Amino acid sequence: MKELVSIITPSYNSEKFISETISSIINQTYTNWELLITDDCSIDNTINIVKSFQKNDSRIKLFILKSNGGAGLARNNSIRNAKGRYIAFCDSDDQWKTNKIEKQLGFMNRLSLKFTYSSYDVVDEFGSFKSVKEAPKTISYKMMLNNNYVGCLTAIYDRKLLGNLYMNEIRKRQDWALWLYIMKILKTTRGMSESLAIYRVRSNSISKNKVEMLKYNYQVYNIVLGYNHFLSFFLIINYIFQYIIKKINKQ
Repeated sequence: MKELVSIITPSYNSEKFISETISSIINQTYTNWELLITDDCSIDNTINIVKSFQKNDSRIKLFILKSNGGAGLARNNSIRNAKGRYIAFCDSDDQWKTNKIEKQLGFMNRLSLKFTYSSYDVVDEFGSFKSVKEAPKTISYKMMLNNNYVGCLTAIYDRKLLGNLYMNEIRKRQDWALWLYIMKILKTTRGMSESLAIYRVRSNSISKNKVEMLKYNYQVYNIVLGYNHFLSFFLIINYIFQYIIKKINKQ
């Protein structure tokens, strides 16, 4: 398979980590890719770091937003400029394992999948291993309503088969909103149990602030999906219940 893969990366004040991100993509065994980085008005050295990589690799493309709009807007700008059949995502503090694209495209091709995902490693801000986030073998729309089982850094969709898809431009959880839209179309899909990427948990991450995350989850239910307040609140309660059950099962 020689199809072009467009890798979507939003960046904002990412000077500490973006070199590792870009290097992990450059080191891919699958080489027919383009990396589209849209910077969301960084005030550190992020842009200069990206430009230094561009000098040696024409597959890396940089776009700079005129005003700060959030990760959803930055990702959408990259998607609009993408030329590949496949759209994949890797944030500016995450990394891919070297065979990520090769293995995942092979998996998609063998099973005729339009959208897929994988397990991933979790590391702390300093790169120390914490755990493996195991992906379910299959997901459905109903499952995804209860929880986001797709790590953004592992997701790939086939836009030849699904069309041009963009993220909602709410400030957080816009990736989950897109997966829900896709799953509403597909009903079910499959993922890889093998860990193919590395997710970095940062001290200011939304995933570390559970109360904030619930607020954005409610926005997905109410604003993005258009559910009424009662149903949105019910789904939040169910989300909390599922989270508690998961924690108990891990003990």
